[in-house]
Amino acid sequence: MNMAGFTVLYLGPMSGTCLDRANALRRIGCNVEHLDLRSLLPRQRWVDRWAWHVGGHWFSPLIVKGLARWLGHKRFHLCHVDGGEWVTPAVLRVLRGHTELVVNYNIDDPTGPRDGARFTAYRQSAALYDLLAVVREDNVAELNALGANNIVRVYRSADEVTHAPRPLTTSLQLAWMSEVLFLGSWFPERGPFLRDLIRLGVPLTIRGPNWHKAPEWPELKSHWAGGAIGGSEYALAIQCARVNLGLISHENRDLHTTRSLEIPSLGGLLCAERTHEHLAMYEEGVEALFWSGAEECAATCLQALADEPRRARIAQAGHDRFKRDDHRNEAVMRSLLEAVEELVE
Repeated sequence: MNMAGFTVLYLGPMSGTCLDRANALRRIGCNVEHLDLRSLLPRQRWVDRWAWHVGGHWFSPLIVKGLARWLGHKRFHLCHVDGGEWVTPAVLRVLRGHTELVVNYNIDDPTGPRDGARFTAYRQSAALYDLLAVVREDNVAELNALGANNIVRVYRSADEVTHAPRPLTTSLQLAWMSEVLFLGSWFPERGPFLRDLIRLGVPLTIRGPNWHKAPEWPELKSHWAGGAIGGSEYALAIQCARVNLGLISHENRDLHTTRSLEIPSLGGLLCAERTHEHLAMYEEGVEALFWSGAEECAATCLQALADEPRRARIAQAGHDRFKRDDHRNEAVMRSLLEAVEELVE
């Protein structure tokens, strides 16, 4: 598919992995205009709290009005919706007046139990998209039940730029070095697991938000090195950790996460929960380390730390496998554009 002159309206946050995917479309030749529908709503924090717990569909009239004004007379070949918690059928009707095709890519679990009402708008609109891309097999059957027909299942991806290894100086290595790193937000099931690793002697560093909420905080506090980080700081933290933990969310029905790709992309050693998707992505003990439960995780981490040549060898093999399988944003974005092209042929 020739991307030259191909115009894309990209709807989603202008941050994080969403921005990475929009930039990937730009790098493969698309002309992208990026709009965060949240910017069409009042800036007060209660809006976000309401949308998270009750659903963004309640704000549809405001978004319809603001979107129509923002679009004016603009036309696009494609609208790419990243997420979709604000996009109701009424919003899609507005979009249809300005674009030939509307696709959705969602790395969350929009048909699952964890986020409740947050993705009500997504579920209301699922059958109206030209293409839906999801990262869980569970979502495919559930979307079919909602009337959606054109669904593709993809793996998550790392970014060619954001998750490219940085040059490391001695001072950077000293500033960011850690033995075993978990980089991520607090969830209730994670506190007891990381506490158990500490009790089993794992030299653990924790980075990420909301850990003060953990009932286990008194034991975790001395291992916490700070809140959310992004960009080069995120990359350096992973690069300079000897072992990087990959924790999945069972409530979110994860079998792999973005960390499963970002860690090997940055050359880090992935040490993650054993799932059939992780086992399909990397050869255990050769390209990544896997475990089931805190005791096996602790033993696996300590063995890796005790054998630096083996640790480095597995990290390099994981990086090579990641590159060979090409779980990167540009490849995923190209695949979605090719899938859309097949629909219009």
